[in-house]
Amino acid sequence: MKFKFDSTSRNRNQADPYIFADGGRYYMYVTAGRGVDAYSADDIFGEWHYEGIVGTVEGGRNFWAPCIIKTGGKYYIYVSCDLDGCFEHLHVMEADNPLGPFTRQKKLFDRFSIDAHVVETEAGLFLWYAEDNKEPARIGTRVYVDRLIDPFTPAYQPREVIVPTFDEEIFQRNRYNDGRDWHTIEGAFWFEEAGWQYVMYSGACYENDTYHIGYAAAKSDEADLTKVDFVKHTADGKFDPVMIKNEFEEGVGHHSVIKLDGQYYAVYHGRDLRDEADEGYVERRTARICKLHVADGIITAERYQDRV
Repeated sequence: MKFKFDSTSRNRNQADPYIFADGGRYYMYVTAGRGVDAYSADDIFGEWHYEGIVGTVEGGRNFWAPCIIKTGGKYYIYVSCDLDGCFEHLHVMEADNPLGPFTRQKKLFDRFSIDAHVVETEAGLFLWYAEDNKEPARIGTRVYVDRLIDPFTPAYQPREVIVPTFDEEIFQRNRYNDGRDWHTIEGAFWFEEAGWQYVMYSGACYENDTYHIGYAAAKSDEADLTKVDFVKHTADGKFDPVMIKNEFEEGVGHHSVIKLDGQYYAVYHGRDLRDEADEGYVERRTARICKLHVADGIITAERYQDRV
């Protein structure tokens, strides 16, 4: 189901939506060209208002997949951008409220690094993110976790957590003209429920039919997330995504999760199903929401189409 947006938000896309609740209000942060775009609403199922760009990096462009966390009385947005000829490096910015302005920015990595999710446990702050690995048989982007010494400083001791294992996770065939296919696992989102820890993720290319949301799980109360052994979900070893193209929407992926009155929801981007006569890809990802059912290490999605 799509979110409702007011007139200030019409004709806008909401790729990579990150949902955040604070002080009785809801906020959504999305990918944009000149900085981090934000929306707000009093009711998650009510009307959303576009708040504009709440943070940027001087000289940066293409701000991808922001996430936000509140810790120590401050708000921190983590987002990747292109800067000084470098493609998609993670940055962090700080503010006193969820709509910024976010300033005091710092670059976290001098390499390709995207799709942050920062969480806080009894063991401290942890950074989930994606970066490339060109060494294994299934080369491509995969999910890592690292400890944060403080909101601006990773420990730089990452652990690889979720790796490509299926052809359905291929981003591009023969990407470097050497016969190897490039895979993509990205967009990690961690949460815990009833003694289980879950890391959800997106796989493949958002333009393709196999773009999907999957997850890994671990029955563990370990607070140091770099020590948790997550197991990627399959159906007896076969590809078994939580969400993928269906009869009314496609390009479903890069989501965040929120729990309201005991019910989990996924907030994700997707596109209305294209007519077969359409040619090529046109950017039209919009924010959508559906129920998640979470129990005993298993996640399923309950998706529903907009009422006409």
